[in-house]
Amino acid sequence: MAVGGGAISSDDVVMKSPTDRRLYRYIQLANGLCALLVHDPEIYSDQPHGERKLGDSEEDEDEDEDDEEEDDEDFGEGDGGEEDEEEEEEEGEEKGFKGSLQKKAAAAMCVGMGSFKDPYEAQGLAHFLEHMLFMGSADFPDENEYDSYLSKHGGSSNAYTETEHTCYHFEVKREFLKGALTRFAQFFISPLVKAEAMEREVLAVDSEFNQALQNDSCRLQQLQCYTSACDHPFNRFFWGNKKSLADAVENGINLRDHILKLYNDYYYGGSMKLVIIGGETLEVLESWALELFSNVRKGLSVKPEIGLNVPIWKAGKLYWLEAVKDVHILDLSWTLPSLRKDYLKKAEDYLAHLLGHEGKGSLHFFLKAKGWITSISAGVGDEGMSRSSIAYIFGMSLHLTDSGLEKIFEIIGFVYQYLKLLRQNPPQEWIFKELQDIGNMEFRFAEEQPADDYAAELAGNLLVYPPEHVIYGDYSYEVWDEEMIKYLLNFFGPANMRVDIITKSFNKSYDVQHEPWFKSRYVEEDIPSSLMELWKDTPEINSSLHLPSKNHFIPRDFSIRADKAPCDVADASSPICILDEPHMKLWYMLDSTFRLPRANTYFRISLKGGYSNLRNAVLTEIYILLLKDELNEIIYQASVAKLESSVSLYGDKLELKLYGFNDKLSVLLDKVLGIAKLFLPKDDRFKVVKEDMERTLRNTNMKPLNHSSYLRLQVLCQGFWDVEEKLCLLSDLSLADLRAFVPDLLSQLYIEGLCHGNLLDEEALYISDIFRSNLSVQPLPIELRHREFVMCLSPGADLVRDVRVKNKLETNSVVELYFQIEPEGVDLTKLKALTDLFDEIVEEPLFNQLRTKEQLGYVVDCSARVTYRILGFCFRVQSSEHDPVYLQGRIENFINGLEKTLDKLDSETFENYKNGLMGKLLEKDPSLLYETNRFWGQIVDKRYMFDMSKKEAEELNGVQKKDIVDWYRTYLRQSSPKCRRLAIRVWGCNTDLSNAQVTSAQVISDLEEFKKNSKFYPSFC
Repeated sequence: MAVGGGAISSDDVVMKSPTDRRLYRYIQLANGLCALLVHDPEIYSDQPHGERKLGDSEEDEDEDEDDEEEDDEDFGEGDGGEEDEEEEEEEGEEKGFKGSLQKKAAAAMCVGMGSFKDPYEAQGLAHFLEHMLFMGSADFPDENEYDSYLSKHGGSSNAYTETEHTCYHFEVKREFLKGALTRFAQFFISPLVKAEAMEREVLAVDSEFNQALQNDSCRLQQLQCYTSACDHPFNRFFWGNKKSLADAVENGINLRDHILKLYNDYYYGGSMKLVIIGGETLEVLESWALELFSNVRKGLSVKPEIGLNVPIWKAGKLYWLEAVKDVHILDLSWTLPSLRKDYLKKAEDYLAHLLGHEGKGSLHFFLKAKGWITSISAGVGDEGMSRSSIAYIFGMSLHLTDSGLEKIFEIIGFVYQYLKLLRQNPPQEWIFKELQDIGNMEFRFAEEQPADDYAAELAGNLLVYPPEHVIYGDYSYEVWDEEMIKYLLNFFGPANMRVDIITKSFNKSYDVQHEPWFKSRYVEEDIPSSLMELWKDTPEINSSLHLPSKNHFIPRDFSIRADKAPCDVADASSPICILDEPHMKLWYMLDSTFRLPRANTYFRISLKGGYSNLRNAVLTEIYILLLKDELNEIIYQASVAKLESSVSLYGDKLELKLYGFNDKLSVLLDKVLGIAKLFLPKDDRFKVVKEDMERTLRNTNMKPLNHSSYLRLQVLCQGFWDVEEKLCLLSDLSLADLRAFVPDLLSQLYIEGLCHGNLLDEEALYISDIFRSNLSVQPLPIELRHREFVMCLSPGADLVRDVRVKNKLETNSVVELYFQIEPEGVDLTKLKALTDLFDEIVEEPLFNQLRTKEQLGYVVDCSARVTYRILGFCFRVQSSEHDPVYLQGRIENFINGLEKTLDKLDSETFENYKNGLMGKLLEKDPSLLYETNRFWGQIVDKRYMFDMSKKEAEELNGVQKKDIVDWYRTYLRQSSPKCRRLAIRVWGCNTDLSNAQVTSAQVISDLEEFKKNSKFYPSFC
């Protein structure tokens, strides 16, 4: 350990993967702040350090991003039709541009204080404090200075409040790291916490709470808090809202004083963990940490948390909670002691592995065969309530069928039979060794994350692990401790169990209570004492329950194929087509960038007539769900060994993805296709899967943001089957109907796929042979494959569609104002560059005006939309306070004022936005998975422009401010004939639809008739 400059420093503390090229230095400043400095050689910080002069700006602060935010591209209906599938086109790009690829710099700060420290008289205060730190500091008093700086330099920020810590993090274009850190540091030195900003930001906290108000998971968590022991830290309202904070003021609490007290009590050096990731040397990063963070207050020494012996919940109770969605969920919770210090043993993970297993002999396999459950999950969650210094909460969540809801006590009885099995059979070291091998393998060959996610993860880990294990701690199964597992099993008794049932079939008319914050209806019941006694020691164990067999998917071959490949193959920068036949087209690229024993193989299988009419679409969907159900056991086993699979349906295309460690990938594919080839749906599973599909369809569009996107696509896409019509038709379908339909569905197929990663070309061709041997049918000609057509809005179109929220208790309204731009053509890259740059410039002023200043709602955003290769642009606001007419008016007012905003943009600020976007376009893919997804998006779109981001970045070089102004005037100003727009308005339950007055706009009242009389673009994909 070296000591100098007021810091203790060490370069050889952190244990890292042998494939990790980054350098790590752990330092402790004189004020007690601990920092992990990460030099990433791939960031290539080759430009001068320091800041550029800022131009004038009126942008805003905030940290939060909507957790339902959608990605940038639409294709159409996703699996089950619930949410439109939107391509995740990553912001970094082309491997063919290797010399200029960039990675972003990032930083994170975790403060060891969270919602457990909320004063009872001002609940939600820790979360409110997190919001207020973004609202200006002594050195940077403008509320929007921090986010404005990030926005202009290709960056973004976020933050979250947990029970015992609060985390702030950002990413930024590499050469602006110090400028961002300078602003970031002031959060923790001199925040202003201005009274006028507080008044507005209370509304933002309230809007954020309203996002969670109709979420069943959030409602359950708050019920568990509300019914916990009065003197326990769980007994809080962590979110905070306008009422909780306003009530505090009414009761004589000075909120600003309380926020500053919370800040002064807990925001000091000894409670802070900082992570900085940059391309600069460790010496430079250390000098920045010392320069910028040494003025953080030293404060008191950290007091270790002491676990409480107070029981969290009353014993022997069962809680019925009325659900928002059509679900039946049985949630079991057992309180364990805090196991943070035992992270090398991971005894709780051993138990989670067995209780949540899905292979033969497991609870899942047994209860699913009875038709009582559809899924099961088990373990200690990652969130703060489940994994605190006070206690660990081990949970089991079982999604029930209608018949399972009638068998609650029987199901719990079988859980206790399995627990008795675990007590009777001593803990198995071979099972632990499997988990250890998988953990070591994941650690050794870990895929990179985006820099800001990695910074936030490391900062959080510094709070719970010693510095040497800040990376390794999550993966380590180092110590086999049989006695520890036996000790933990003692806590899995009925007297230590909480039971929650979340169901739409509430049917309770007596003793109904209301949780005060979410207004959830619930009933508390006593579990019969006879059952509590029975579960203490069940007299028998069903013979179908037993321990799992060994996992044959755990990989053993970790050799890197690029080491033995010819140079021309290893140096390829994009996929090449290695097979193009009537039945199959296969794209291939060997990975020589990440050099990990991983591969991603994606396939879309076009099925004959799978989407040609509503009946076929529903039959195809239920067939794919039944196939997934049949494949579950084999897919689960592989996923435990980190070879993942997904089976989805897009239109008439079955999408099969196998991705992860490549050693056993072809073995898994052969097994999956072998099962699929022989699969014949059975009556018992048909009933269960049909019921589950009906439930999924009923739950579709319950969230207003999803609903608005669905409605937009329903207008724009010619082939779009309505979810209510699907539900109606599904109820009349029988197993005989399905069996009669499937042979023709599978009689002709066409497959397009991508093999990318640690595979040689002969291995990729072998994969094509597996398809050929298992799916030996006639090829599906191109004219029989489904193609989507997108509506061509007429010149000057101004359309409105008004719909009520599906959930009758949903207070949020949404307006999505969509502008159709142009179909992709010869000027694709130029048009996309202009659209993306406009988004880059406008996003923060929009947020600043409509959210921060006007406080319309928590979700305020804009983005490009590419719907089956038709380019568009969307503005979107969600609000629980205002109706859609008002929201649309505020969006239009903002759009009309953009001419002045653009005029004021000086050349230096404009160049900053251009450079920021260019940094995003040329950002290096953080992992093989990101790169695969980028390539796959091009294949699915049938664009095959694998270097699209490079081309867009090149096009961006020549863009002038006049081009952006012209783009805006052409496509967004209503005086232009090329301004074609569609307003989707979803009306919350507290709004009056009769206020939906429309002046010149055309109201779409009969959608079917409207689409019959509309023109559609030619199909691109």
